[in-house]
Amino acid sequence: MSWQGIEGHDDVVEQFRRTLGRGRLASTYLFVGPNGVGKHAFAHKLAQTLLCQTNPPERLEPCGHCASCQQVQAGTHPDLIVVAKPDEKSEIPVQLLIGSGDRRMREGLCHDISLKPFMGGRRVAIIDDADYLNEEGANCLLKTLEEPPPRSVIILVSSSVDRQLPTIRSRSQIIRFAPLARDVVASLLLSQGIAANHEEAQRLATYSEGSLARARELAGAELWKFRGELVSRLAEARFDSVRLAKAVLAFVDEAGKEAPLRRARARQIVTFAAEFYRQLVRRLTGVSPTGDAELAKAVEIAAMNWPAGGEDAVACVERCFDALAHIDRNANQAIWIECWVDDLSRLIARKAA
Repeated sequence: MSWQGIEGHDDVVEQFRRTLGRGRLASTYLFVGPNGVGKHAFAHKLAQTLLCQTNPPERLEPCGHCASCQQVQAGTHPDLIVVAKPDEKSEIPVQLLIGSGDRRMREGLCHDISLKPFMGGRRVAIIDDADYLNEEGANCLLKTLEEPPPRSVIILVSSSVDRQLPTIRSRSQIIRFAPLARDVVASLLLSQGIAANHEEAQRLATYSEGSLARARELAGAELWKFRGELVSRLAEARFDSVRLAKAVLAFVDEAGKEAPLRRARARQIVTFAAEFYRQLVRRLTGVSPTGDAELAKAVEIAAMNWPAGGEDAVACVERCFDALAHIDRNANQAIWIECWVDDLSRLIARKAA
């Protein structure tokens, strides 16, 4: 079921429907869940619901036509404050929260949320990139969360509760957003023209980890060409780890100069490898692999080259998960790639010896 065009979060919708029906809206919410599942869209649609001048909030149906709804949609509503990390910054500047210089505490989110509403009965603030709050910014925000202004709602949007200070978590009601179902991702890819056909949509959705944003990242033809080369090499009884590591490093670097782009591509490559070994485990234990024809062919070749059971294939899957953790910790790119590929080669060679 879709709520206001947002798919896959019926439980969150019902939670807010009950909350608003009882008049028990909290002053601070922490939306957590994977990137690209609709948290941002939900926060903005909830703000529109709370500020709508036509329908009462408990209906959870903003009319979309009143002046307030239209201003929310245009990003010009005087009672909606949105803070996000600027593209050129690595963190949310503290000035966006408390002002700067001689304007300290006379502008910024903490000041603006305390003002009397201009158009309606409340003010709403959304921190769209709460993962990028530094310690100073989080501590500045803390006083506002401890003593929230009357008729105010603050929504922090984050990928994980662990990315927030314990003091922020303890003063927020946590709302968890689950990954989207594969069929939901596939349907969205088709409706938005990202995938050309059902087969492509299903393939992208399979590797999306329930994230529409990740599915969009996977849509490039050059990525799938490299995926074919990757699984073909992994299927060999003994592959050249040095050559493969150099190829992976070069392809990651081709993503661009921005570190987030390179990390995203690195995650895609490691996820491809993890899925390859996961399907190999299925094949070695007598279960038919799933996935596209290219992957199935590589898995069949690997199975013929694998002389024993699936325990080392399981170890390869686990080593891929370790590599993903290294990516998330911003480990040195060249080092983790070399170690990851070398470890996979050793695991395979151990069985082939």
